[in-house]
Parts: sequence; structure tokens; C-alpha cells
Amino acid sequence: MMLSGLAGLAEITQAEMDMLTGEMGIPALKGAVRLDPRSVNGVSGLGCHITLPHEHEHRNFAAIEKIITASDMPEAAKVLSIKAFSLLAQAEAAVHGMAPDQVTFHEVGALDSILDTCMACRLFTLLEPEHFICSPLPLADGVIFCAHGHMPSPAPAVLRLLEGVPVRGFAGEGETVTPTALSLLKALGAVFGPWPEMTVKKTLISYGSKVFVNAPNGAVWALGEG
Repeated sequence: MMLSGLAGLAEITQAEMDMLTGEMGIPALKGAVRLDPRSVNGVSGLGCHITLPHEHEHRNFAAIEKIITASDMPEAAKVLSIKAFSLLAQAEAAVHGMAPDQVTFHEVGALDSILDTCMACRLFTLLEPEHFICSPLPLADGVIFCAHGHMPSPAPAVLRLLEGVPVRGFAGEGETVTPTALSLLKALGAVFGPWPEMTVKKTLISYGSKVFVNAPNGAVWALGEG
């Protein structure tokens, strides 16, 4: 949802997205992201689909940092990407009672999550906004399934990362905020609050792939000048 939203605001073409994924320096990642128009309840927006070979590899923070450092992304995008994974490692370490360098990422260590985070950071550096404002995050009850089994929503790592973050209720059940997304928002320097005073230049709705009953899974984006 964040990747497609940032890509839409930056007006990235499919060819340009293929070039950006190529900067990762991993053949399987180049061209793995496809931007696609979507519609939910008759309202048009933008989404993305990531196609990668299935893998079972679990990576720790050092392994992911090595991938990012070795990539051809600009330094600013590397710094943001590493910061996002560092925040995530700290949260997971606190949950499991270990040091951050001992944390092994399961789903987050897969190539699709690495690609998702790194490309969001890369697109953010293209937009280079002076301020990044985000509304209170929607949270719902329910149950999620992860590598550690069934857990109540929000996930433990999300609870750690939520400190200092305003939230609101969501009219659905299940995972609405992932640890990866929240660590990414914090790495990008998101300030949580109401709409700022600005002249709106571009708007966009981006949609995620998960479907919630009676609640659209999307985000409203606006780019403006203050």
C-alpha cells in the first residue's frame, strides 16, 4: 500500500519501477513489482503486485543490512532502509528478550518484504517531502497468523513500536498495521496528526491486497505545498 501510494505520487511508470528494482542488485527483484489500477466499491485507486520465487530463507539484521549496503540505491535510500529494519530489529528483540543482532526475521526477512521496504524508501527519496504527515493509525481486534502461531491483533512487535503513536479504531478484524509498515513510517520521519495547511497538488488512493468485511483496505495520499 505504501509502495504503490508513493509510486503514484511520484508518477512512476512501470519502466521506471523496473529500473528502481534493478538497483537492488538481485536479479530476482528486477521487474518484480507491477503497478496496477484497482477499484474497491467503485472507487478507483492504485495497487501493486510483487512476483518472486518462494524462498524459505530467514535473515537476520546483519544479512539484510549487507544486501542494502551492496545495492546500487542512492545513499539516502540505503540509510532510510537500514533505519527501518533497525527499528524493527529493536522491537522484535524487546518482544523476545534478546539483543537486536540475535533476531532472525521470518516473513520480514523474505525478499518481498526487503523489496517492499527498500522501494518505499527509494520512492520517498525521489519525492523528498519537507514534511510527512500521517493520520492516527487504524487498529482492530482479531487474530493474526505468523511464524510464531496464532496471536491477538495488534502483534507484539507492533505494540512495541506503537509507543508515542496516536491510533483509532477500525471497523474490521485482523491485522491493519504490520510491524514492517510501522517501522517504515517511523524511519521516514512520519509526524502523526491532522491534515496540515497546504495547497493540494496531487491526490491518490492506494489499495492493499487484503480484504476486510465492510471496510476498504486503502490509504488516501495527498501531495501539497505549504
